[in-house]
Amino acid sequence: MALAGRAALRWGARLPSPCSAAGPLCRPGWLPAARSERPYSSRDKEKLDMSTYPVESIRNFSIIAHVDHGKSTLADRLLEITGAISKTDHNKQVLDKLQVERERGITVKAQSASLFYNHEGINYLLNLIDTPGHVDFSYEVSRSLSACQGVILVVDANEGIQAQTVANFYLAFEAQLSIIPVINKIDLKNADPERVEKQIEKLFDIPRDECIRISAKQGTNVEKVLQYVIEKIPPPQCNTADPLKALVFDSTFDHYRGVIANIALFGGEIAKGQKIVSAHTKKRYEVNEVGILTPNEQPTHKLYAGQVGYLIAGMKEVTEAQIGDTLFLYKQPVEPLPGFKSAKPMVFAGMYPIDQTEYNNLKSALERLTLNDSSVTVHRDSSLALGAGWRLGFLGLLHMEVFNQRLEQEYNMSVILTAPTVPYKAVLSSAKLKKEYGKDEITIINPAQFPDKLSVSEYLEPTVLGTIVTPHEYIGKIITLCQDRRAVQKDMLYIDENRVMLKYLFPLNEIVVDFYDALKSLSSGYASFDYEDAGYQSADLIKMDILVNGNPVEELATIIHRDKAYAAGKLLCERLKETIPRQLFEIAIQAAIGKKIIARETLKAYRKNVVAKCYGGDITRRMKLLKRQAEGKRLMRKIGNVEVPRDAFIRVLKRETDK
Repeated sequence: MALAGRAALRWGARLPSPCSAAGPLCRPGWLPAARSERPYSSRDKEKLDMSTYPVESIRNFSIIAHVDHGKSTLADRLLEITGAISKTDHNKQVLDKLQVERERGITVKAQSASLFYNHEGINYLLNLIDTPGHVDFSYEVSRSLSACQGVILVVDANEGIQAQTVANFYLAFEAQLSIIPVINKIDLKNADPERVEKQIEKLFDIPRDECIRISAKQGTNVEKVLQYVIEKIPPPQCNTADPLKALVFDSTFDHYRGVIANIALFGGEIAKGQKIVSAHTKKRYEVNEVGILTPNEQPTHKLYAGQVGYLIAGMKEVTEAQIGDTLFLYKQPVEPLPGFKSAKPMVFAGMYPIDQTEYNNLKSALERLTLNDSSVTVHRDSSLALGAGWRLGFLGLLHMEVFNQRLEQEYNMSVILTAPTVPYKAVLSSAKLKKEYGKDEITIINPAQFPDKLSVSEYLEPTVLGTIVTPHEYIGKIITLCQDRRAVQKDMLYIDENRVMLKYLFPLNEIVVDFYDALKSLSSGYASFDYEDAGYQSADLIKMDILVNGNPVEELATIIHRDKAYAAGKLLCERLKETIPRQLFEIAIQAAIGKKIIARETLKAYRKNVVAKCYGGDITRRMKLLKRQAEGKRLMRKIGNVEVPRDAFIRVLKRETDK
């Protein structure tokens, strides 16, 4: 059959139209594709005519929720109901395409799907944008929400409102979107939808009767969600007659076709062959293909105002399709859409190959992975102990873990990832340094660049506003933990009789390593944590050096708050004492701030028993032998050089803090 089909194509025979056999895919607006000379491929689908969907019959919406509250499962059911995918038992997280997303049960990249739904005799085009749930990707969420007019807020009937539910609600509320509250997982044994309805009413001021109780897994009441989307969410406010204005809300890289940009049209129309310009990069492109995602790519003749789809225009790098950028027609400039900003790294870490012979392989893997993730910043770096590597900037801790996991899974690369650090700032007072840097304020990523206190008027550290939602019995322990991390309490609110929401202002460097793990272990896993950027604040920062036998070890220098220096210095010295091999002479391991030593550990020497051959006799003979040995040790210590071995660096610098 397949051969007969190919032969028919080769000799130019007409193929039967997909609408000849009425099926679920036969929708109004299908037109036959123009004949092409190239071989038939899966992309040569019939092109859809999108002009049959006016702005009034379009709804753009997003699903927002805390991690693991059933967002992707609800998206699967919506795709099934509208006929975008067939109903099978294998439909699990259809929009989550990455292996890391399926394993962790999280969404990392925003995905969109156009759904066709008939309600009361009218054909509607529903554009679902599935956003990441985690705080690290909050900029992507805010850009995706700007392409929507409403959101479905999913809350777990068992867990209730969590920290990210609150954060995502306020993102949608500030964007002035219509909010449809949905209580999911009502089929669970311990589900308590009434309690969750009370929480939603108290915290978000949404009346109880507006909540829809559903079970996304079993499909209960999901059809009602689609009806609410059509009734409660307004159509986009835009016009096809206006000049083209398109928002880029996500992008992926295809090795054969270049960058595929996900776009939402706020005005005008776009078709193949048009010349477009990026408002951010000012580069000009010719459109090669436009279409919608159903959720697979489906080419169309044109995209019109209010619609959401994809665009291929010969962009070579993902950085050319920046999230939040505006595209417009050549020689028809428009005012760019507000809210665009370049991705700003919040956490930095060194990445080195375990074996230096793997350097080139890791380099090519990094280049290919960063093609699909434009928010990672990469700078070449080298270390005497760990060799050549890179200093990478990430949006947050989860982003760093996901990136590392994708390196291992997709490219089979094992790497050394050093402890994460945060970017500090220094306000310069020295005229000489101001002239050298050309500005009054510098950003410090590497401790080696830390300027001296005499030439600086103040140091600044990044802060975040953290939200913790916890059962009330763990409040005491959690408040103590937050105070230990130099946090300042901003708010405390009882959501209901059992759950409390705490708001704290944290220094970012206090939460990047192990705060989340400590919070989970203190609260038996019940507390949830979320944070947002809160700018910089003045701090008493110092540079702490580690000395081995009086020589500073550059790789172990850290920037730290003065109050934490002693404890951190003592811990580092103890760890080094365990990892550095003993020598024939004594080794002093010290933590120092400038010239002042704040902590010390001594690694005892191997000692030969030189008096073993003395069996009685005069004590002067024993003293003479011991004195000669001591002189030899002193001489050895003067000329002996302690090399800190590579595996000692790895054990001291790696992320996991040994409890």
